[in-house]
Amino acid sequence: MADRSGPLAGIRVIDITQFVLGPYATQILGDLGAEVIKVETPSGDRQRREMGRIAPAEDVSATFLQLNRNKRSVVLDLKSDAGREHLRTLIRTADVFVHNMRPEAVERLGFGYREVQAIRPDIVYGWACGFGKGGAYAGRQAFDDLIQGAAGATALLPMYDGNPDPRPIPTYMADKVCGLMLVIGVQSALLHRERTGEGQEVKVPMLESFAGFLLVEHLHGHSYSPPRGKLGHPGALTPFRKALQTSDGYIMILAQDVDASDRYLALGGIDAAEVQRRYAAEPDGRGRVAAYHRMLAEAAATRTTTDWMDLGTKHSIPIMRVNSLESVLEDPHLTDVSFFSARPIDDEVGSYLAMAPGIEFSATPMAITREPPRLGQHTEEVLHSLNSDRSLA
Repeated sequence: MADRSGPLAGIRVIDITQFVLGPYATQILGDLGAEVIKVETPSGDRQRREMGRIAPAEDVSATFLQLNRNKRSVVLDLKSDAGREHLRTLIRTADVFVHNMRPEAVERLGFGYREVQAIRPDIVYGWACGFGKGGAYAGRQAFDDLIQGAAGATALLPMYDGNPDPRPIPTYMADKVCGLMLVIGVQSALLHRERTGEGQEVKVPMLESFAGFLLVEHLHGHSYSPPRGKLGHPGALTPFRKALQTSDGYIMILAQDVDASDRYLALGGIDAAEVQRRYAAEPDGRGRVAAYHRMLAEAAATRTTTDWMDLGTKHSIPIMRVNSLESVLEDPHLTDVSFFSARPIDDEVGSYLAMAPGIEFSATPMAITREPPRLGQHTEEVLHSLNSDRSLA
């Protein structure tokens, strides 16, 4: 067995999740040192197969690879008595059980919280659903786009760019945010169990969790009761919140205080007298704001991206290069810290590009100790360890 050295070393997680949210959460638990056993149907996690035909094998889609390291894959047919009995046996050895099925579906299989608690009384039972119990949407199916729509995320891009079509933020943000919430919940429940011996059910309703994340700043004027202004944070939604083009690329700059702003503009050839002259030519505050952002853009174009990075450090101005997805792969900082690494899987798949875990511990470091598994790769190994017969899976 691979060595586990993270803060969750010694914790066993039985993971029957699929798609993005659940596997993202359980991968983090694995990165933290937990032993994660990924239980899949004979056809596998549906995320193994996705749009596009770029995968070297049908069970290792690109997104699957980024969600399932540090896990072992066990295939069980949970529609069969034997498969369900194997899962019960695994649960008896586990500290954590995680799923992202609708309640009625997991209960039909016999693995609702009460059933699992009867098998392992101190289990931490973590799960994510679309909507909390008792609400108008309880029991409905939920996926990232649906939750982004319900939480108001699809209204943000229209408010920012003026295109009236509601559309999701182009990343699986709701899935990943709720996955992080599930990790927080499971870890907190493990701490409670360590203190008291008591397990518990940990539920993450996606709409409630994601709305709470999204609306921190965007409740804005409605943070007061009665409201004292509009919804939507003006600083986050201003059209001026964008990259500035340099002579050879783009930068982001945050020069919110006057001194930093003046230093930046002077380095771009616009001195304080010129700034005041341009402000004086504008009839109102809105015009002066627009003039300020025109000057920021004008200054940016006078130097290269690397020049601005160096000058930002020298003159204490918050400046950062803007990467394309392609140039992120060659970013000098990420290269220096070995964020990306090519890691071999097997002869058929070859290697994949792994990203380093995102938390640094001084005593219990996170690590990648297992590559994303092929479907059922560890069935025999795990069942043998339970004195089970592989033919029963």
